Amino acid sequence: MESQISKAFSPEDFRANGHQLIDMLADHLIKSQSNDPTPTISRETPDDQLKFWKDDLNSPLPDDPGELFNNILSRSINLYSRRCMGHQVPPPAPAAVLGAMLSSFLNNGSAVYEMGMTGNALEKIITENLGQKFGFGAAASGFVTSGGTLGNLTVLLSARAAVTDVWDHGLVGHNNLAIMVSEESHYSVDRAARIMGLGTEGIIKVPVNAKYQLRTDLLDECLDKAARSGKKVFCVIGCACSTSTGAYDDLQATGDFAKKNSIWFHVDGAHGAATIYSPQYKHLLDGIELADSVIIDFHKMMLTPSLSTAVIYKRASDSYKTFAQKAQYLWADQEKEEWHNSGKRTFECTKPMSILSIYTLMRIYGDALFKQNVEMLFSLAQEFAALIKQNKNFELACEPQSNIVCFRYVSRRSAEDVNKKILQHLLADGRYYIVSTTLNEKPYLRTAIMNPLTRISELAELLDLIDILDL
Repeated sequence: MESQISKAFSPEDFRANGHQLIDMLADHLIKSQSNDPTPTISRETPDDQLKFWKDDLNSPLPDDPGELFNNILSRSINLYSRRCMGHQVPPPAPAAVLGAMLSSFLNNGSAVYEMGMTGNALEKIITENLGQKFGFGAAASGFVTSGGTLGNLTVLLSARAAVTDVWDHGLVGHNNLAIMVSEESHYSVDRAARIMGLGTEGIIKVPVNAKYQLRTDLLDECLDKAARSGKKVFCVIGCACSTSTGAYDDLQATGDFAKKNSIWFHVDGAHGAATIYSPQYKHLLDGIELADSVIIDFHKMMLTPSLSTAVIYKRASDSYKTFAQKAQYLWADQEKEEWHNSGKRTFECTKPMSILSIYTLMRIYGDALFKQNVEMLFSLAQEFAALIKQNKNFELACEPQSNIVCFRYVSRRSAEDVNKKILQHLLADGRYYIVSTTLNEKPYLRTAIMNPLTRISELAELLDLIDILDL
């Protein structure tokens, strides 16, 4: 019997199977871009999906993995479909996928320099480049972590470490800490604060205006109220942009408030900080230069596979305050600030080299790729909003500031009831994938236009499809 280990490491099998997979993905890409594309989603019930894969696992071993690859492809959402506009997940640029494949093949972690020689160097270069774009100056630097949730948590820990000694002495004497954030902020901020032990009372939600932006005119009032209740606010967060509506907070006013009150200013730019690449839209980030920290997801509008989030500090030294464990088997000098040993600053020890995907795109296409992507997506959202306003059967939640558009069907029956049915019908139909959100206690249909190959005709077709439904 042939050794399974020998077979698993066969260069010939790897070459053949790799070519087979690339050909399959290239054909998938061609069909997704054609006028007769594959379905966006072929939804099954969770139980049916589970049964299929249980049966698959118990079936005989295949001669080659082609059927396995095809099953996975056909039973997953097609992000490359021009009608896929549900969540803030892009179709990764194929070159970025190749970068991710190289990262997986190398399997080099980044916690220590010897394992992450290339990865740590690339992270330093790219985060410092972004820091310059944000107007941070020469002292800025950062690293890459696995997603916006970890990014926000890491920064909040840094902000807390800048004003307390909880790392060594615990929360005794510091159980009154709080953060201030828009009520439209991403749930990861709320989750991070709770993980840190701040609790409900330590998360001060600032109301939003009619455009779903943080009301900066209420910041002083909220701070005073927090102080009267015994809370010490150590961080204020600006959204760039919010998840539900894509609204950009006024970063200039928020940054001025933070500076006046000596509070750490963090910008959650996971989705929208990529507008820094667009001369047309980067004004939405005015004031970001006042921030102490920013996060940006490469796996949103920068077309890389998930997860890959840059955490950028105005002062690189702040990034070393978060964690302070001693690990003699990893680092010879426990106290020294060393950019090339990223494990001193991140949650992850065996951290994937996800930086290869974004670096691959930057080296092949330059900043122009991100500029064009942002401007294409934002322009489509504005055109779509115009179509919605022209149709009396629909209601726009607010003018889109980004590539996220929220709207409701209001023609007949209860708008709340009919919009839920519309979403169910679309999921069953499979041509489109959109989601919903709740704004002012009303359900809205929500589109996040993430595919730059989507055309206005697909968006018009979506409205037409909803308009003719017999619900």
